[in-house]
Amino acid sequence: MADSIHDRDVLRRLAAEWAEVAALPIHQETAEGWRHVNDLEPGRPMVWINEIPWHEMNMDDELTLQCQDPFCRAHEERMRRTLYQWRHLPADMIVEPVYRAGLVIHDSGLGIDEDVDIARTDAASDVVSRHFHPQISCEADLAKIKTPVVQHDPEASAAVRERLDGLFGDLLPVEMQGAPGFWFAPWDELIRWWGVEAAMTDLVDRPELVHQAMDRLVNAYLARLDQYEDQGLLARNDNATRIGSGGYGHTRALPRPAVGRLAPPDLWGCATAQIFSDVSPRMHEKFALHYELRWLDRFGLTYYGCCEPLDRKVTMLSQVPNLRKISMSPWVDLERAVEAVGGRYVISRKPNPAILASDGWDASRVREELDQELSIMAGCHVEIIMKDISTVRYRPQRLWEWARVAHEAVQDAAARYA
Repeated sequence: MADSIHDRDVLRRLAAEWAEVAALPIHQETAEGWRHVNDLEPGRPMVWINEIPWHEMNMDDELTLQCQDPFCRAHEERMRRTLYQWRHLPADMIVEPVYRAGLVIHDSGLGIDEDVDIARTDAASDVVSRHFHPQISCEADLAKIKTPVVQHDPEASAAVRERLDGLFGDLLPVEMQGAPGFWFAPWDELIRWWGVEAAMTDLVDRPELVHQAMDRLVNAYLARLDQYEDQGLLARNDNATRIGSGGYGHTRALPRPAVGRLAPPDLWGCATAQIFSDVSPRMHEKFALHYELRWLDRFGLTYYGCCEPLDRKVTMLSQVPNLRKISMSPWVDLERAVEAVGGRYVISRKPNPAILASDGWDASRVREELDQELSIMAGCHVEIIMKDISTVRYRPQRLWEWARVAHEAVQDAAARYA
């Protein structure tokens, strides 16, 4: 279809700015910094911000969409957000000199859609409270979990490529890609179908049913992965792709086959069991890691964790042979985490985003807390990931300032990580 001159002009202006930013030499230096951390080499901690409350961030119409066509608006939104983050809160962000768009891939899913009641405190926010209606309560219900069917639509992918090329491909190269890794969190799925309290109770009351459910669900995930591999639908993620709940995947430790399809050993993988925050290491291993290992073993390097505190579970996680990064959420004892991790893995440190939502804002407090944590983690391999930001109280400058302060803090601490 022919795009309007107006929409084309809007996207071309953004694409030209993206290309100009991406050409800056700083990105190569930043990528090297991420490689040092990810490859367990000496190097200062890296800082990145994700999961931003975009509905609160618009200033001077920087994020106001101007395109009319839905396809153009979707790509305009992505471009505007990328450029906004570069201008105001980049930290160790990388803007690559290419615009990657996803292949059109149809996935039939796992067979169950969550049945949920949603409560909102802010109509503009994606952060909501959920009450799940259980759909799995007995062995017969496990049959509801289906094996996904994956199918690429090459004609639709070609149409997307042609349209983007026509809009701005002469200014910013367009690259179509498959899946650059997967978010693997089977327990996140199960609790939506089972109910949180019932699922946790059944770890004790009906353990065999839980084992059957995890086995069936992980088999479904693995079947999906096989289809992506067999159809050549995997994409590299040792670049400025987010890995797990952490930062970028730049590394020299993964194979780069010159020919042939990518396979999971060429990629980062990840896993998490967030609902197991208060579950003992023994039960975590028995009901989660035992099954997650079947997934993690397929990949070249892996990242584990998200919001669950893992400072007491590093010994359990050490049995993951390709583990490279461990999430250390705001709820860990950081000194215990450092003692357990040492230099064996990357500490993916997550500061508490509540500091951005407080009644008052004090940048000096941000710096003080970061300096204290950087001192504790001195000598380790560290990334600092500010995420799960529900609100900045509609004061985006707070996050801008957090990014500036955090970046200054890690630069000042660099000597302790050399």
